[in-house]
Amino acid sequence: QVTLVESGGGLVQAGGSLRLSCTASGRGFSSYAMGWFRQAPGKDREFVATINWGGSSTYYADSVKGRFIISRDNAKNTVYLRMNSLKPEDTAVYYCAAYQTAGLGYREERYDYWGQGTQVTISS
Repeated sequence: QVTLVESGGGLVQAGGSLRLSCTASGRGFSSYAMGWFRQAPGKDREFVATINWGGSSTYYADSVKGRFIISRDNAKNTVYLRMNSLKPEDTAVYYCAAYQTAGLGYREERYDYWGQGTQVTISS
């Protein structure tokens, strides 16, 4: 069993930056691929970024590529999402999730564990 807790959300102006953190408790964090997803009001949850267990591979949604960076520190059981050049359309609840695989995952149905989410609001 893995419990995930996100932090770092908030209100920033367009063009600004935020760093989200997701800390895991439980065993085997380093054996999980980690992902970030988001859900805007009135929309379905969508994939944002994923990183493999060792941190050597990443994959991003086209909408955030070049602006967001996913990383992880297995010694701290933590995955990060650095968000730069933020836009109002990035406003959403951001969720981290864990998927027990050696690869990457962009399909949310494959993920085994989810955090409670953290609100990110970008003002124009």
